Amino acid sequence: MMPDGTAALPKTRIEYLEELGDEMVRRGFRVRLTLPPGLAPSLHVMNPDASALAENILAEEGTDGWWYWWSWAERIAPVDDVPAVADRVARVLAVH
Repeated sequence: MMPDGTAALPKTRIEYLEELGDEMVRRGFRVRLTLPPGLAPSLHVMNPDASALAENILAEEGTDGWWYWWSWAERIAPVDDVPAVADRVARVLAVH
């Protein structure tokens, strides 16, 4: 409950993607929120030093809550742990 007695509205998948996008920008990555008609929104994250290193991240709600997902349908981490998600995405998109 909020201080005024009202319940906080649940976040939307776009808000979750924007949170992750803000964190990735702070880490030096380029991001773009993609909103294709009829499809789920996604966050396109790209390594600015190697544009081939890019990934589309999704936010989806399951029976056990909201999670960030890789485009290949593998979970990354729950949406309430944005730093952990950003760490994993940064590792995958790092120049080796």
